[in-house]
Amino acid sequence: MHLSRFRGWIVLAADVLLIFTCNFFLFLPALLRSDIQLLNLVLHIGFLTLCVLVFQLSFKTYESLWRYAESREYLVLLMGMSCGYGLYAVANLALRASLIWIVQALTGTALALLAMLFIRFLYRMYRFRVTGRSGEGRSQAAIIGAGTAAVALLSELQSNPLGRYAPCCLVYDSPDKIGKMIHGVPIKGPIDDLLTILPNTPVTEIILAIPTLTPQRRSEILNLCAHTNCRLHILSDPLMQLEKGRGSLAANVREVQIEDLLGREAVKLDDSRVRSFVQGKTVMVTGGAGSIGAELCRQIAGCQPRRLVVVDIAENAVYDLQNDLLHRHGDGLKLAVEIASVRELEKMDQLFRKYRPELVFHAAAHKHVPLMEQCPEEAVKNNVFGTYNTALSAKRYGAEKFVLISTDKAVNPTNIMGTTKYLCEQVLQGLREGSRTEFAAVRFGNVLGSSGSVIPLFKKQIAYGGPVTITDRRIIRYFMTIPEAVQLVLEAGSFARSGEVYVLDMGRPVHILELAENLIRLSGYTPYVDIRIEEVGLRPGEKLYEELLTQSADLRRTEHEKIFVEERAPLAPTELDRWLESLSDAVDSGSRERIFQELHRLVPTFREPDEVNEAAIRAVEQGAAVQLEELAAVRR
Repeated sequence: MHLSRFRGWIVLAADVLLIFTCNFFLFLPALLRSDIQLLNLVLHIGFLTLCVLVFQLSFKTYESLWRYAESREYLVLLMGMSCGYGLYAVANLALRASLIWIVQALTGTALALLAMLFIRFLYRMYRFRVTGRSGEGRSQAAIIGAGTAAVALLSELQSNPLGRYAPCCLVYDSPDKIGKMIHGVPIKGPIDDLLTILPNTPVTEIILAIPTLTPQRRSEILNLCAHTNCRLHILSDPLMQLEKGRGSLAANVREVQIEDLLGREAVKLDDSRVRSFVQGKTVMVTGGAGSIGAELCRQIAGCQPRRLVVVDIAENAVYDLQNDLLHRHGDGLKLAVEIASVRELEKMDQLFRKYRPELVFHAAAHKHVPLMEQCPEEAVKNNVFGTYNTALSAKRYGAEKFVLISTDKAVNPTNIMGTTKYLCEQVLQGLREGSRTEFAAVRFGNVLGSSGSVIPLFKKQIAYGGPVTITDRRIIRYFMTIPEAVQLVLEAGSFARSGEVYVLDMGRPVHILELAENLIRLSGYTPYVDIRIEEVGLRPGEKLYEELLTQSADLRRTEHEKIFVEERAPLAPTELDRWLESLSDAVDSGSRERIFQELHRLVPTFREPDEVNEAAIRAVEQGAAVQLEELAAVRR
């Protein structure tokens, strides 16, 4: 059998031997002078040992793993020895034994305790040297932070001989802590001096472990770390782990995400409002297996709907989502999954007649810009007519609200995808008249982590060793996370009235080139040296900047400080029928040129991307007062 199974008994036997040996040698001169008898000596030492073991076993001293021991384990050992000696002394006083036994036993117990501590320290040093605790073969890491989370992480990393990181130093801003040490690791600082601190150390990895940072300060620190040529990681949710008192903090050390660099507060959801909006209602989500649709389903499922109906044509993705929802909520969620295409009016009519949803979130759409440039007829069929079919069925069967997932590319569009999404918004305006269903659209920018997002592509290219490809070094984009996008959709839906388009204030846009450079640096590489960045040219239909609102939009703030609303004029039903018929004829003709012409006719703001991009470039080159970022900013 492996000796590790008997580790506690081995330590116990060693402690017994130490207590007996230390006390025996203390009493040895008296034994040699015949002042005491050998039998009495053995009985006294045996009784002292028994008293100590009673308390050590009660305190479960031998159930500890001493290679991970901290102050608590040493304190328990001290308490066991003290209580054991106390019991021995009280018993001897009660039996009127000679004081020499009590005094000498105190010295012997103290010596035995010192010997136990010494052996345990030797064991820890052995583990440190032999099993790799010294950091050999592990990445030298600097931990940014010296608070509760950082210290807990430091202790865990030091206790794990097979871990990935060997703590080298802590970096912190507090003058009271700079120059001190925690668990033998020096504290350096301030954080703003990181670029001068780290070159004098063997650090190759940085772990940010300050959970209380504001988004702006976090962004500043991450941008500073991006210039250190070290790989950067972030300790996520440390407070939750510490409060639970379980789980590994090291397991929560993750790679930096682009949302960490956005430098703005995450959009907060009014949980009570959304819950009351969804609770007890039948909710249908089309495109429910997509990036936005799946997150919508997850958040809606947590608000106790009467029934959640997921509609999508992608059976594998729907199957995965179904398993996820059932795993999370079990029998508490009444879930219906339908494999169907929004292109089929009869099928959508059938589903609405069957389930009678009160709330409809329409996320089904083709969204990839270059692909839709090549296949415009598919964009029209799925986006425009799919929206019409779903919205018409919602109107027929009296849904309370219908919320369309739109995009910033619908504003002054330069591509087929954006143009069809603009027409989707117009479809809702044409169905408003005489309808008890309230139709609204929610418009936002690029979603981080969605399928086809640029961030996973960049990370994959960095993992391959490059090159990282960008379409144009001048391009800028707005970014938001999937949870933020879904929170916007749900909250906007809760106070939507018919004909409104809701827009999120997404903060400052991001330069794609800076994003690529930062991701390379935060991966521990140097841009253009270790990893090349290549421009491959704008894709078909792509423009240098995106707009969230038209210049003439009549914006007003909603109850949510980050959500704005644009009022839209209704579209006459006869006008809607007329242009749907002409668009259908263009699709049926099989001529992509005719489809382009029809889209340009129906959407006067649909312009060629070259025209828009050249105008933006000229504005910058001529030193116009309005910079490229301001051209892309939300018009207020």
